[in-house]
Amino acid sequence: MYGEIDPLLERFQRDVERALQERADGWRGPAPLRDAMAYALLGAGKRLRPVLCLAAASACGGRVESALPLALALEHLHAYSLVHDDLPAMDNDLLRRGLPTVHVRYGEALAILAGDALHDEAYRAALDAKDLHPELRCAALEEIQAAAGQRGMVGGQVLDIEGVARDVPAFREMHSLKTGALFRAALVLGAISAGMSLAQREAMAVFGDAFGALFQLVDDMEDALEASEHQQRAEEEVNLVLLLGWAEAEVELRRQQQVAEDALVRLALCDGLLNKLLAWLCRRGLAHCSRARG
Repeated sequence: MYGEIDPLLERFQRDVERALQERADGWRGPAPLRDAMAYALLGAGKRLRPVLCLAAASACGGRVESALPLALALEHLHAYSLVHDDLPAMDNDLLRRGLPTVHVRYGEALAILAGDALHDEAYRAALDAKDLHPELRCAALEEIQAAAGQRGMVGGQVLDIEGVARDVPAFREMHSLKTGALFRAALVLGAISAGMSLAQREAMAVFGDAFGALFQLVDDMEDALEASEHQQRAEEEVNLVLLLGWAEAEVELRRQQQVAEDALVRLALCDGLLNKLLAWLCRRGLAHCSRARG
C-alpha cells in the first residue's frame, strides 16, 4: 500500500514492524501473557497511526528516530483498544482480519490482561524517547493520555456501547473520540518530536482531526457499499454515510479535505508525505462515491 504512495512511507512501516518485534522480544512477563500480547500487537495491519507519526516528524524536519518511540506507543494503544473492543462485553467479535480475536484464542480473562499490559507498554515505549527534551517528552505523554482516556478512545467507546450515536452530530462526536483521537495524536506527536511550536502543533492537530474524520468517513463508505451489495440495512449497521446519504457524504469528504489542506498550508507543507497521504485517502473516498453512483 505505502509503496504506491511514497517509498519512504514503506520504509517507515518496516521500521515500525521491526521495532515492535524487538519490543515484544524484550517482554519478561508470564509466557501466556506474552503470547497473547504478541498475537494482538504483531498481527497483520497497515500501521497507519505510527506511520503518520513518523511522516509528520519527517515533514516537520525532525528525526524519525526521535519520533519512533512515540509512534510505537500509539500502536500499542491501538492494539490494546482492539483487544478490549472485541470482548464479549463490548462488540463481541469472533474474528479480526480473518483470524480469531484474542479472547477467542486465549480466553476472556487473558485477553483483558493482555489489553491492560499493552496499555502499560504504550507508556513505557513513550518514555524511551530519551533524546527528546524532558519538556517535550512530558508534552508527548500528555497527548497520549488525552487520546487514550475519557476524552479520547475510552470516551468514544462509551458513546458507542451506550448507543448514543443515532444522528449525524452524535456520530461525529463518537468518531472524533473513538477513532479520531489517535489520528490527531499521531500527527501532534510527530510535530512534538520535531520541536515544533505550540501554534504549529495546533495546526497539526487540525490536520489530524480532519484526517481522522476522513479515515472514518471512508471506512463507513466501504461498510455502506458492502451492506448495499448484501441488501443489509439492520439497525446496528447504521453509520454516518447511511445517515448522510452518498451525495452529502461526498460533500463532507471534500469539506474535510479542504480543512486538512488549509492546515498544511498554515504549516508551509504543500508537497510532502502528509499531502500524499491525504490525497491517497481522498482518492479512495471519491472512488467509493463514484461506485455508489454507479
